[in-house]
Amino acid sequence: MNMIDKNIKILLVVFFAFSFFAFGWLSHSAYKPGKKIEQPSILDDIKRTKNLNVVLLNAPSTYYIGTDGEQGFEYDLLDAYAKHLGVTLNITTANTIKEAIKFSKLPHIHITSASLAKTKEREETFNFGPSYFEVQEQVVCNRGMLGSGKFPRDVEHLAGLRITVGEGTSYSETIKALQGDGYDINATFDSESSTEELLEQVASHEIDCTIADSNIYALNQRYFPRIALAFVVSEREQLAWVLAPGSKELEADMYSWFNSYNQSGKLAQLKDHYYSYVLFFDYYNTKMFYKRVKSRLPKYKKYFEKYGLRYGVPWTLLAAQSYQESHWNPKAKSFTGVRGLMMLTRRTAKLLGVKNRLNPDQSIKGGTRHLNQMLKYIPKGVKDENRLKFALAAYNIGMGHIKDAQKLTKKMGLNQNIWSDLKKALPLLSQKRYYKTLKHGYARGSEPVRYVDSIYDYRDILENINEETKQEKSTHKEEEKKKK
Repeated sequence: MNMIDKNIKILLVVFFAFSFFAFGWLSHSAYKPGKKIEQPSILDDIKRTKNLNVVLLNAPSTYYIGTDGEQGFEYDLLDAYAKHLGVTLNITTANTIKEAIKFSKLPHIHITSASLAKTKEREETFNFGPSYFEVQEQVVCNRGMLGSGKFPRDVEHLAGLRITVGEGTSYSETIKALQGDGYDINATFDSESSTEELLEQVASHEIDCTIADSNIYALNQRYFPRIALAFVVSEREQLAWVLAPGSKELEADMYSWFNSYNQSGKLAQLKDHYYSYVLFFDYYNTKMFYKRVKSRLPKYKKYFEKYGLRYGVPWTLLAAQSYQESHWNPKAKSFTGVRGLMMLTRRTAKLLGVKNRLNPDQSIKGGTRHLNQMLKYIPKGVKDENRLKFALAAYNIGMGHIKDAQKLTKKMGLNQNIWSDLKKALPLLSQKRYYKTLKHGYARGSEPVRYVDSIYDYRDILENINEETKQEKSTHKEEEKKKK
């Protein structure tokens, strides 16, 4: 009996041991690596939450709020990619490259777009996506130095000049590399100013020179005619987005999309939209203005008079505005795609019922209606001639920026309802310490000041010509009467 019990116990031990072995073997055989539970990728997370979180530099070459809302080369590119993913683009704005790089390290940020060049130093730290633009770093100096013998033509001639570049930029890396090579360059590294602000400082000759990428210089030379290209200081560099760490799937998808986007010709169209401009505005060439008063204005004067009367705007002001916009060229086209005598955007033209922006009658009617609409939005506290000047500025830069400038004017202790005070605040919209606190952010605030002042200069000339013409006609009539 004891022997039987012992044998039974042995059999049970062997049975259970075999069972556990068989279960383990079968489980292992059934296991497939593809069924392993994995953490969702960043791309999966973006698609699940329907949100693409990006950092964008608030600057003309990247992202800004214009008259038609959000725009900028890199914004449009990111917006196209977000549409490809079927998600919403959530934007965190940065005011300097240094700040953009700081924000890129936040855990929820997927992409950072700030005209960042793929430098060797950065590639050791950051995960870059596909290159979307090729640039070269250029030394840009004040044009007034050309006749002084101090305008630099190579690196050696930078000695003794006042040079400032942004801290944490590829430009600062270039300066440090040149200093390391033994060049005598006394440069300041500014952590507060954007590249655009430094170019403005060059234009006003607060500093002698700065460094800017070729695309940024191209966008800004039309706004700062006192800056001039000295020489190229780098090899060709690639601009690219910085991706969050561990973004292999996102990177692969982005390369695939970018390939298709590029091959479709859309990238070339986008570059053309922002960088290939046909018309350069000339604010002060009164000699050419007088010539065109005789050669061009007579073709369109009847439309300015007709719609000026209809909408209660002096025809001379409309004609002056049209000259400022297009030089009275009905086929004019700017680098941003606005067209016609009154330079209407496609969106604005559609809202105004303008079917053909190149038709002089339609363009002038649409532009006058648009200005009339701006007048209706001007706060009631703005009186008399100030209303027209505010409306013209809004036509140029957008009503949102005008309201921001009014708030800033009030903070400065000035009268927010008069143009002479508002024009003191408007240029500050391009300075980070001011625009970062305002609702609509960065704007080229100096442009609407030049725009309005130039229009009134042209209007004064037109009214003088108009008065002289009346006097000539009156004198002629009197002479004719005497002859009779």
